[in-house]
Amino acid sequence: MSAEIRNLEPKALWNNFADLNAVPRPSKKEEKVINFMVEFGEKLGLKTVVDPVGNVIIKKPATEGMENRKKIVMQSHLDMVCQKNADTEFDFETEGIKMYVDNGWVTAKGTTLGADNGLGVAAIMSVLESTDIAHPAIEALFTIDEETGMTGAMGLQAGYLTGEILLNLDTEEDDEIDMGCAGGIDITATKSYTEEAANGTTFEIAVRGLNGGHSGMDIIKGLGNANKIMNRILYATMEEMQISEINGGSLRNAIPRESFAKVVVNNKENFLAKGTEIANTIKEEYKTLEENLEITFVETEASEKVMTKEEQKFVIQAIYAAHNGVYRMSPDMEDLVETSNNIARVIVKDGSIKIGCLTRSSVESTKMDLAYDLKAVFELAKFEVEFSGSYPGWKPNVNSPILKVMTKLYEDLFDSKPNVVACHAGLECGILGTNYPEMDMISFGPNIRGAHSPDERAEVKSAQKFWKYLIEILKNIPVKA
Repeated sequence: MSAEIRNLEPKALWNNFADLNAVPRPSKKEEKVINFMVEFGEKLGLKTVVDPVGNVIIKKPATEGMENRKKIVMQSHLDMVCQKNADTEFDFETEGIKMYVDNGWVTAKGTTLGADNGLGVAAIMSVLESTDIAHPAIEALFTIDEETGMTGAMGLQAGYLTGEILLNLDTEEDDEIDMGCAGGIDITATKSYTEEAANGTTFEIAVRGLNGGHSGMDIIKGLGNANKIMNRILYATMEEMQISEINGGSLRNAIPRESFAKVVVNNKENFLAKGTEIANTIKEEYKTLEENLEITFVETEASEKVMTKEEQKFVIQAIYAAHNGVYRMSPDMEDLVETSNNIARVIVKDGSIKIGCLTRSSVESTKMDLAYDLKAVFELAKFEVEFSGSYPGWKPNVNSPILKVMTKLYEDLFDSKPNVVACHAGLECGILGTNYPEMDMISFGPNIRGAHSPDERAEVKSAQKFWKYLIEILKNIPVKA
């Protein structure tokens, strides 16, 4: 694996990516990768600082002849989304990612790849260690916990950075230049329920084989959400069963690929007839988008406790009513999702229910409108609802000086116009801008597909294009005012 990846071009980029991916780096558990980055900076003899929340900042002087250019901040996040297929044995806290090349794409064996945002980190590392790349003075900012709360960006205090331009290397389309992004808020609905003795045959319902993906960038595709699909099955069979357990989805920022439920059934024939009918209907609806969708009903070890019929009706109806997917398209930018919600996690067990959502929007008022919509639905079903982890979006600046430089460079290098866009994802630029409001910001990156899912892959050819573009950008940073 290692040799195959390390021999790809550009070798500096892929070697640093391989080194990084050998280090476990789950969100909120970045101690090992923080130490890795500190050692990397110190070995280069560069000033290396860890701020109070764990962000790593490495500073490199300008190369000869570039001292009069504006100082830049190159920024990527250290953590990665940790998702794996159900049949994959892997420990994200102790193991390095197992990578391989598949028909021009780098991917991983049954897990997320970590190209989001590992390729950005590796690119910055490659510039820091280079001796032949012209660049202005650099402040390399490696943030933590981008994927599950943006706490690294939120915790970065004013005064650590003095750069005038920020290059965020965390987008996933190599023909795009991003100048804006969505903000987000976590919504958690919880309640307890009364259990009673089970009486009947226990079945496990499994929804699996969905594509999943990034709950922001991929939400426009209309992909299946395992939690919503499971809930349709439970709704259709509600009179025939009682819920014992539900375990659906995983991370808030990943569209759920799998959901599992245990139910206790009195009349197996009626339950299987209704369940099979709705399962076939759902598979027919999704046959174009989700060709690997699998829905099964299997008798399993008996459950001892179930939710009461009255309470399960409230829960199922609440999940049915809760909005999932695109809520509003932007009226100002074509094809941009303005506001959306992902019903990411549903856990029912031992008398307790927890439902986790991530609501995104590039407009703060609409973000909160949808948040209150969801709050109302769950409160009607007697849930307690908590808002947390709110972070702002990044308002587009069409007059950005670095945007003009990068647009012209792209046209000159690739003989085509880039797509200048805002994205429906939580880039850190909006948060960083709260403490550094005068900083001119832009985001770009190589082609990455299936981010936040085990199907994540990065295109080798696109990484070469991205690297070429980055080097030219560094050469053409404007002179100081």
